[in-house]
Amino acid sequence: MQVVFLTFSLTRAPKPQPQTWTGQHEKFIPAGILPCLGLSCQDKDCTPYPRYNTTVPLRDNYPPRQHSSLNPTSSVLRTLDRRHRTRREGRNCIRYRCGLTNTIQDVLNQRPGWVEVKEDGDWDFNWCDVGWLRENFDHSYMEEHVRICHFRNHYELTRKNLMVKNLKRYRKTLEREAGRMEAAKCDFFPCTFVLPSEYHIFVEEFKRSPGSTWIMKPVARSQGKGIFLFRKLKDIIDWKKDGSRSEEQKDEAQVESYVAQRYIENPYLIAGRKFDLRVYVLVTSYIPLKAWLYRDGFARFSNTRFSLSSIDDQYVHLTNVAVQKTAPDYDPEKGCKWQMQQLRCYLTAKHGFETVQTLSKEIDNIFIRSLLSVQKTIINDKHCFELYGYDILLDQDLKPWLIEVNASPSLTASSQEDYDLKYRLLEDTLHIVDMEGRLTGKEKRVGGFDLMWNDGPVYTDVGLEALGSSCLVANTHLGCVNDRQKQLQQLLKPFPGQKKT
Repeated sequence: MQVVFLTFSLTRAPKPQPQTWTGQHEKFIPAGILPCLGLSCQDKDCTPYPRYNTTVPLRDNYPPRQHSSLNPTSSVLRTLDRRHRTRREGRNCIRYRCGLTNTIQDVLNQRPGWVEVKEDGDWDFNWCDVGWLRENFDHSYMEEHVRICHFRNHYELTRKNLMVKNLKRYRKTLEREAGRMEAAKCDFFPCTFVLPSEYHIFVEEFKRSPGSTWIMKPVARSQGKGIFLFRKLKDIIDWKKDGSRSEEQKDEAQVESYVAQRYIENPYLIAGRKFDLRVYVLVTSYIPLKAWLYRDGFARFSNTRFSLSSIDDQYVHLTNVAVQKTAPDYDPEKGCKWQMQQLRCYLTAKHGFETVQTLSKEIDNIFIRSLLSVQKTIINDKHCFELYGYDILLDQDLKPWLIEVNASPSLTASSQEDYDLKYRLLEDTLHIVDMEGRLTGKEKRVGGFDLMWNDGPVYTDVGLEALGSSCLVANTHLGCVNDRQKQLQQLLKPFPGQKKT
């Protein structure tokens, strides 16, 4: 281990009785721990010195700055100390890298004080795809202020097979520690099996309910690719064959895993058409868990009236926009989406306020339970955050079902209205990530995001004058009015160099 010795001669005059003393202040810093202090000696101020060997920023517990002239590296130390204070107080210029070319690129380009860098340039903020993360995360050194848009093993929640595995394990833990009533709160995902590995268990369940409909999905694909419905075991005979191969044969040609999931045969219909919900949840930390729920979202409708008579018609059963826009009668002007506010108004008018409130609480439960199921599994990193796209399906009894969670929800707009929603969503995401240091950290709302969980449930205190008491109400407002612009003007300080309007 390489060790660096810094020697200082100190003179101090403490109050209230002035007196002087001199002495030697000796510190030794192992070279290996300097990266953990947030140092990077690639900067021009550090070029005369070996990387991570001799440059340490002055901290409050280091010798007084007025005596640093006794050390030959004092000018470098003072420069680094100013840099670290600047990072803590907020940065005037944010260098960003973006691996996508859709709405997020527009948001980053138009953010005051943010500058795009080339692929090989140093960056403070990186909106990358999961492929880049997989190849580069483990080999990247990140300073304290740096942020990146994925957690290292995000797939624990976003791969269909791992999501179900973690939810099943979490439910068993709850049943063992808190009882069946508490575990029943996790009954929001359909009966699911991973094929080919769980083929024999699946067959036993399949035979218990002959004639029921099941849906097959590849575990790692999106946009409706590779999905099909079936009612007979012979339709998935290929997976049975793959499941019976030896380990050596599996290593030679890896079989793509699928999940076989019981199909929701009684979905809630509007105008005879099936739909699901896309809801956005932002996680800024897993330990402790801190999650935000966005007020806006949308319902994605199928283009064809629902029927179980034809299970081969993907335009009936799959609501993915990537699938629906290929339908022969698809109208790009009308699209196939409703804003979340429209859906909430419709459901309230038809079923009443109390019913919709109950539905909202059950949807909130899905978000919280799913995140808690992976809290101990996800590698928490202060540099990371994640914007999840949840897909929720309602059945005819208004019971919400979790279909899947997306780590890279589509940010490509299908209409101007869709573009505006995603632009606002991404802008508010950057407000919460707060690279500029404009928040206090105690906010319960930032723009369209409401703080849903902060190491425990977050409530809004609502006074009930008629009862002469107060009631705790969950701090979530999915589908409610999103007066974000007004709220942001009251909340945020101006950007550096901007005047507050």
